[in-house]
Amino acid sequence: MEHQVFVPVPADRLREALADPVRVARAVPGLQQDATADPLTGRLKLRVGGHSVTYRGTAGVTRHEDGSYTVKGEATESRGTGSAEFTVTVRLAEAADGTTADLTATAVTTTGARTAELPADQLASAAARLLTRFLEGLAEEPQEPVAPPPPEQPEQPESEADADDLADAHTSVFDTEVPPPSDAPAGPGAAAQPPAEAAHARRTMIGRSAEEVDHAPPRGRYAPVPAPQAVTANSTLRWAAPAAAFAVASAIVVTRALRKRR
Repeated sequence: MEHQVFVPVPADRLREALADPVRVARAVPGLQQDATADPLTGRLKLRVGGHSVTYRGTAGVTRHEDGSYTVKGEATESRGTGSAEFTVTVRLAEAADGTTADLTATAVTTTGARTAELPADQLASAAARLLTRFLEGLAEEPQEPVAPPPPEQPEQPESEADADDLADAHTSVFDTEVPPPSDAPAGPGAAAQPPAEAAHARRTMIGRSAEEVDHAPPRGRYAPVPAPQAVTANSTLRWAAPAAAFAVASAIVVTRALRKRR
């Protein structure tokens, strides 16, 4: 079959793309490359009408002295025993605002190939669509690898004053002055020193870990008030026993005195 494609790019860009096997492989629509040294080796799914046939094979590009290019390859069906050999000749010609590519494609299939059983018009339509997308892929700009951004460097102080400010920003919490309580006396005659409780708490926290400080019980005015001790029953019985004995003795004395009077 013969097919003609117009692409709005200069012919030199297409020639550069055809000379690079990597860009040729990238321009083939649906090509799944194998992990080999040859970029034009892999699998290609061809859709013909309502059918799809997957081929696995390899191809190569050859440049001729007259400026034309030949793409030649062979492949076998992934599911089946059929195989095919194809040749595509590309001739480039400068045109207004672009380039015209004249393509001549031939293919030979073996007996039992699935494509041999499909209608010829559907095969021609699928081949024309594949060649058009192939030329359009060659006309695209080459993709350059994007370099990762350099790691960010920490800001350095420009002068000693900036270094002092940076050191002040990282001052430890234990070096911070403890503010006076809200009920501290205010005025020009008030004491400038913090209360003894705050100073004692600060001296206690110095040299201790953050975990110990968080779990340490509060001291001074913030210390918890101990619960009042409940009066036990033993103390009540201790005073109730002598009182009962005294009452019994008094009753006995009064009873004897009344008997004597009678």
